[in-house]
Amino acid sequence: MRSHEAVNCDRRTLIGAAAAVMLGAALWPLRARAQNKLRIGVIGSGHIGGTIGVWVKAVHPVLFSSRHPDELKDMIASLGELAQAGTVEQAIAFGDVVFIAVPYKAVPEVGRDYGAALKGKIVIDACNATQARDGDITAEVNRDGIGVTSQKYLPGTRLERAFNSMNYMVFAKEANRPDPKLVIPIAGDDAEAVQVAAGLVRDAGFDPVVVGKLADASLFQMGGPGFGQQVTAPELKQKLSLKP
Repeated sequence: MRSHEAVNCDRRTLIGAAAAVMLGAALWPLRARAQNKLRIGVIGSGHIGGTIGVWVKAVHPVLFSSRHPDELKDMIASLGELAQAGTVEQAIAFGDVVFIAVPYKAVPEVGRDYGAALKGKIVIDACNATQARDGDITAEVNRDGIGVTSQKYLPGTRLERAFNSMNYMVFAKEANRPDPKLVIPIAGDDAEAVQVAAGLVRDAGFDPVVVGKLADASLFQMGGPGFGQQVTAPELKQKLSLKP
């Protein structure tokens, strides 16, 4: 990959991610698919990847990737024995599910460089596109919708959109709050992958709402009516005119 720095965070970002992890409360016991451990590979172990990566507290083994895995040692140490570090290639091979949280301009590079390895994998895409950081691809996202655009650049994956609608600090603060839980919208075309993503949302301490297909992910992309909504599931459904 030419722009490795777009996929892998520097040491200061990773330390920040480790701090964000420690802000979260211990996750609740597994609900859906509680009998199954899912191996999760994380591409982009910065603020979002590091914070949501506390799935290890819900007994899911997680491999966080970096061009320099040794730089992840502080975060790994804070998460315990189910967390480990490795390369992007190792994270993809490791994961039953791959969680991607990189600057959006890196998504085409991920697809180009790792597309064969990602084919057939359940991929949870938490990336957002901003003009200032990501440039021209933002226009494509705004025109076609972020779910459709991500699927274009990650062909052959069982793609889901989730964990993109709020700042990592909100995720760290609100995980496992008393009921009613904070809602996380999900969109995807693969019914089984949607259910896996919904289970992982619950395991991370939130309440999932399936908004629709990947084309409907535009409803909670940046600028969409569902973006930045720190609300409950019934409140989000009302805002997006979804069935109760």
